[in-house]
Amino acid sequence: MTALLGVGTATPPDSYTQREVLDLFGIDDPRIRSLFLNSAIERRNLVLPPLDADGRPCREAQGELLAKHQSWGVRLGSEAMKSFLDRDIGYLCCVSSTGFITPGFSALLIKELGLSTGTQRLDVVGMGCNAGLNALNAVSGWAAANPGRVALLVCIEVCSAAYVIDGTMRTSVVDSLFGDGAAALAVQAGGDGPEVLKFASCLIPEAIGAMRYDWDSGHGAFSFHLDRDVPYVVGAHAEQAIDGLLMGTGLRRSDIAHWVVHPGGKKVIDAMKINLGLTVHDLRHTTGVLHDHGNLSSGSFLFSYQRLLAEDVARPGDHGVLVTMGPGSTIETALVRW
Repeated sequence: MTALLGVGTATPPDSYTQREVLDLFGIDDPRIRSLFLNSAIERRNLVLPPLDADGRPCREAQGELLAKHQSWGVRLGSEAMKSFLDRDIGYLCCVSSTGFITPGFSALLIKELGLSTGTQRLDVVGMGCNAGLNALNAVSGWAAANPGRVALLVCIEVCSAAYVIDGTMRTSVVDSLFGDGAAALAVQAGGDGPEVLKFASCLIPEAIGAMRYDWDSGHGAFSFHLDRDVPYVVGAHAEQAIDGLLMGTGLRRSDIAHWVVHPGGKKVIDAMKINLGLTVHDLRHTTGVLHDHGNLSSGSFLFSYQRLLAEDVARPGDHGVLVTMGPGSTIETALVRW
């Protein structure tokens, strides 16, 4: 069995309330202000552009957004990884959906941190908020095949490098939700931590375009789109996803002691809560991360997992379920045991 050894996280130093973001960008539309202020998000860590002569954030061209994605991605990824640098890291998998660079973050971080040039690596690009568990599947596979060596998963999302701000409801849905941050998770076969028992996926082909990151020719930049029906699509397939994960294990949902669910947004959390019969307590870390940081895309579930570990409430024999959801549309799940 592979085990989860520990997690590290990092965010930019500047944190803004939703009201501060609205005022900074001069957004007066009452519909958009209501969207921001009723999002269940209090603050987000963001890398906002410098101010122009009028005191408003400058408009960033696509090249500037990509440069921010790379420079802050390396900085945040390095910070999230720092507690694992004394370990024998043999494999580095980096996940991101907020920009495209070649070489990817894995090569940049190996150079930046002075890791062994023999470190095997993988970059997972463009899979979206669910990608952390997709990558954990690959990382766990490598760790199982290389006992004793540490495989590191690093989710790096500079979501402010994927913003288009034009005052429309379409872009405001995204602009009101996502924050910047990185999270790293160490995995080792036979390590001292929760064992990874199983992964399962649930692809929803009829909603393939509900979440997408594509080119916006009107703005000359890439833009992320969220369909208004995303929470209902995710909720409607939540039971199918969890039933697929627990199939053959002899476990029922009521046997799961700990739930680590991606904080995709207030409505997404509510949909998961209702359709899976979860309690407010079950989702306390999910809602807490959303409140304090917003949606951190692929690394969000690791911020929630870190809070669970800090509580020190898990006991030997407890089972936990990790859930992420994102473009595809897809629900990814993993079953772990302490």
